[in-house]
Amino acid sequence: MSNPNLKKFIVIYQVPPAVMANWAKTDPETRKASEDKMRKEWDDWMSKHYHMIKLTEVGGKTKKLTSSGISDHKNEICLYSFIEAESHEAAVEPFKKHPHLQIPESSIEIMEVHPMSKKM
Repeated sequence: MSNPNLKKFIVIYQVPPAVMANWAKTDPETRKASEDKMRKEWDDWMSKHYHMIKLTEVGGKTKKLTSSGISDHKNEICLYSFIEAESHEAAVEPFKKHPHLQIPESSIEIMEVHPMSKKM
């Protein structure tokens, strides 16, 4: 159960689609070794910070809706998490050395979230 004294945040893990496409062209053995290494580092990071992480999931195919219609779309979001922390600074601190940042041109955005009824 969530601690009512903690603030809630969404964490968006991003990589440009072109970087992902180029990575898919990497030699399979080289790619597997690198992915295995990052997966272990990711698992280690998650184990160390499990107390703040409420949910982490992988993003999938995207549809973009505008007033002109619906289209297939590629964005930079590859994963997202919901976390809890005492402050925005406390939420950001553990991510400074996150394994995701080893990916070229990657980024992590951390945004505080509120119930719709609460003013931002």
